[in-house]
Amino acid sequence: MPNQNQYMHQSIAQAVSDHEIDTIFGLVGDANLFIVNHFVSECGGTLVPAAHEGGTVLMAQAYTQVTKQVGVATVTQGPGLTNCVTALREGVVARRPMILLCGDTPVTASFHPQNIDQREVVKATGAGFEQVQSPDTASRDVARAIYRARMEKRPIVVNIPSDYMWAEIVHKKVVFSFNESPTVITEGSVHEEAIGMIISAKRPLILAGAGAVTAKDKLIALAERMEAPLATTLKGTGLFAGHPNNIGYFGTLSTAEAYDVMGAADCVIVFGAWMHFFTTDKGELLKGKRVIQINNNASDIGTFYQPDAVLIADAGKTAENILYWLDEAEVSPSGFSKELPSHDISKYPKGDPKNSVDGFINFEYALDRLNETLPENRIMLTDGGRYITEVWCRVNVPDPNSFHMSDNFAAIGQGMQQAIGAAYGDPTRPVVLFTGDGGFMMGGLNEFNTAVRTNCNLIVIICNDSAYGAEHIQMLDRKMDPSLTEFNWPSFAEVAKSLGGEGVEVTSPKELEVAIEAIHARKGPIIVELKLDSNNVPRMRL
Repeated sequence: MPNQNQYMHQSIAQAVSDHEIDTIFGLVGDANLFIVNHFVSECGGTLVPAAHEGGTVLMAQAYTQVTKQVGVATVTQGPGLTNCVTALREGVVARRPMILLCGDTPVTASFHPQNIDQREVVKATGAGFEQVQSPDTASRDVARAIYRARMEKRPIVVNIPSDYMWAEIVHKKVVFSFNESPTVITEGSVHEEAIGMIISAKRPLILAGAGAVTAKDKLIALAERMEAPLATTLKGTGLFAGHPNNIGYFGTLSTAEAYDVMGAADCVIVFGAWMHFFTTDKGELLKGKRVIQINNNASDIGTFYQPDAVLIADAGKTAENILYWLDEAEVSPSGFSKELPSHDISKYPKGDPKNSVDGFINFEYALDRLNETLPENRIMLTDGGRYITEVWCRVNVPDPNSFHMSDNFAAIGQGMQQAIGAAYGDPTRPVVLFTGDGGFMMGGLNEFNTAVRTNCNLIVIICNDSAYGAEHIQMLDRKMDPSLTEFNWPSFAEVAKSLGGEGVEVTSPKELEVAIEAIHARKGPIIVELKLDSNNVPRMRL
């Protein structure tokens, strides 16, 4: 679009469109209404209207993760922004590049009832802040925010004083080019020391995280050459599924047999992972082992564990380089992977439907059955709660990019919002959300109607133990009355219907089969409510 006279609110909407962004997640108020109106009516964009401001930010974050584009959310001033604090922090911890277009009270109206120092609010979350300096700089300020979001891998809030909205300006298209960091391999003494550790290993193991997903084939080639077992972090879930060297999760989520294999390793080569304390079982799994960490982000090193050698480098190129030196030195394969059992040790024992008691479904069995029958091309999200580790261990995904955590900030009630964002990110695939009863009541109830209104391809599994489960366990462990953690919720299946969707309650294996049929026959968003015995839900595997 050529430069032309516009009002500032039009220029901001056009600046978003100039970046080939066609979707905004928003909740309109008087300080952002006209931006959204122009984006939809004149730029041909789509508004996904959330029920709560925090939901807009979470939807944009999941959209970002699915599409690999910068997601955009918008809210109004004052309470519109303060309602986004937890969601912004989630985006910071999860490293989601997105922008939030946020109106602000007029700079001349310090008496305004919604006035608050919005910069300080944003700073407290760890998100970035980009102030619209003047109407003339608005398009450039938006472009800079989008660039910063990509570069800094976090949400950036664009603060827009509402008294600028109707200022007349000449719109100028501004788009800053952005290139990812170049892929590199290391050299020098640290590199040589790391290669020496790997070459001398007798029982090496390869561990991959989210930062190594694109290097899958090269890591497999290295593992086959070394005869090394393959394991992943949670965010690398499913990366090596089906390969004979695969042992599944590394850490507290692993099976007992896989844990023994990890314990027997003498060298762990870590590609693209943080080395979180759950991954290392608080360091227990790495005692007595040489650990080489390869990551292209120096800030990821040493956060949870200090390795013996660090290579700030590209995962795929480094895997190729290690393979080269193994061949150059004529190092024999270790034989470690040949010691693995013939069966798949990444899988947990199946749940038994006979363990279901009157009024409740056995959780392990229900998850195993859902894993077998949910659409294979699913995108899966999990909310926070004590049920989630069992979901991670029993419900598969096609690849790591199809799995999304919504509780990087350890906050429950953020799953429904992100499920909607994921559904918009890829409308060709069904989105499956596992959430708890507390999380659904906290943040899912209002946005389930948003899923209905916008006709998302969404399957919601509510793991309902009628309690805040993690706290319930603590009370029981200390032989205290757990009643403060228990709730008498309404029927979520019936609530789903009242909100315009579909709902099925499951209290037995027979009813689970009815629910599975309903999932396959669904016409819109559906809730499947698994009724669980709060005293018989597996403990978190952390």
